[in-house]
Amino acid sequence: MLVTEILKDKGDAVFSVAPDQTLLEACSEIHSRRIGAVMVCDGDRVVGVLSERDVVRAVAREGAGALSRPVSAYMTAEVVFAEPTETVTILMERMTDRRIRHLPVLKDKRLIGVISIGDIVKCQIAEATREAESLRTYIAAG
Repeated sequence: MLVTEILKDKGDAVFSVAPDQTLLEACSEIHSRRIGAVMVCDGDRVVGVLSERDVVRAVAREGAGALSRPVSAYMTAEVVFAEPTETVTILMERMTDRRIRHLPVLKDKRLIGVISIGDIVKCQIAEATREAESLRTYIAAG
């Protein structure tokens, strides 16, 4: 299965914050949207990803004072991207190797969606279920 197919099912909603917004504002966005990460965008350019892990690390290191500092101080600036034509297998390997759970998807240098590890797992389960059903049908017909 390709990234484009996952985005077709999931939708292309992307939630983002600006690098100069406070960590508290970003936390509010993550909480209200019930998501695990937000893209950090400067205009239409992705400059980072801020995940729940980044927030926990910031507060663990600096205490509650971290919440008033800018997102840019804590975001993951080395962003790993996905392309619409990549397969789920490639994304699984990339996410596992890099120990990341969210991949922004770019098409022609434009952000068109975000794929999470949850999306990948959901896709894999659906695919395994389809295969099992096909085998059941084949055996029953045989």
